[in-house]
Amino acid sequence: MLDGDGCLVEEDQRALVRYVLQDGYGADVIFAAGTTGEWDHVGKHITQQVVQICAEEVTKAQGRLGPGVGPPVEAWAGVTAHSAKDTLENLEFAIEHGADAAVLAPLSIEGVDDPVRFLRRDVSDLLDARRRRIPVYLYDNADIAINPKVPHIRTRQVKAMSRLDFVRGIKVSASRRVLGNYTKAAAGFRDRGEFGIYVGNAMLIFDLFKTYSGFFGAIAEHYHRWRMSGGVPVGVVAGPANALPREWARAWQVCRTGDDDRMAEVKSVLEAFRACTKQAGGSRTIACLKRALALRGVIGSDCVAPGTPQLEGEAAENFDRAFENILVLARERIGTPWVSTAQQERGA
Repeated sequence: MLDGDGCLVEEDQRALVRYVLQDGYGADVIFAAGTTGEWDHVGKHITQQVVQICAEEVTKAQGRLGPGVGPPVEAWAGVTAHSAKDTLENLEFAIEHGADAAVLAPLSIEGVDDPVRFLRRDVSDLLDARRRRIPVYLYDNADIAINPKVPHIRTRQVKAMSRLDFVRGIKVSASRRVLGNYTKAAAGFRDRGEFGIYVGNAMLIFDLFKTYSGFFGAIAEHYHRWRMSGGVPVGVVAGPANALPREWARAWQVCRTGDDDRMAEVKSVLEAFRACTKQAGGSRTIACLKRALALRGVIGSDCVAPGTPQLEGEAAENFDRAFENILVLARERIGTPWVSTAQQERGA
């Protein structure tokens, strides 16, 4: 969480992690310094601070929940920087400060012309030199790729990198068609175990699992084998889950089971949130997320960092009304315990 000067507000960042976890009913992974945020406006020092804070709060949450209470919670660190040197330093910092995994976008690093070689040599050497190794997840997102002529990691490159024992999956923020290229090829990835594909364009899960829901029942065993071979996504990374963590956790649950009726109920709530952020202006998504969190009392201010479009005046008032209506809609269509609660997260 950055303030209007681009400085980290530690209290707000810690409160956000607690809010997103929702005492075991929200996210089961905290993705620190990902692309849904203002982290492209800051230097390496703040990125590393965020990683450390998130890892610390996840550790505290695990202690509060205790063993066997809900799914295990993990802290994943976004380590991609503009240079290979800074990326490796971020990875080393994440390892030393308790991150459970790292997420790396090789096409977004200046000077990395061969992603396979970078992972096989530089990243592997760093991990081999550490007593503690963590898994690495690839990240594919054309919006942050350096070379517009190479917007996506080639499937043959993903296959080569998946053979490295520390590479466990890939987050794909792309269209359904591009995501489909990865899911089709996933059976050939990772010779030594499962390779997970995570959906980055989060609303796609409703279409993907509605399509796949026909596999349940008559050919359930075939579906099970297909899933275990990596044919369908194993998770979703949802930026809007910062504002609606329980609702997104529920969305993933009902999509996995192929329950079309419940999928429609949850989707109506999440579509309403997406609509109100679009109405505010497509470039104001971050401002809308911060506004929602401030309205719920999670953070102290909805200020955005320099360079991030703000939400002001009539647009802010319209968003406030729309968000209150969304909370009502969530209570009506989703219900307890899958409606996010805004407790006293700040100062906890």
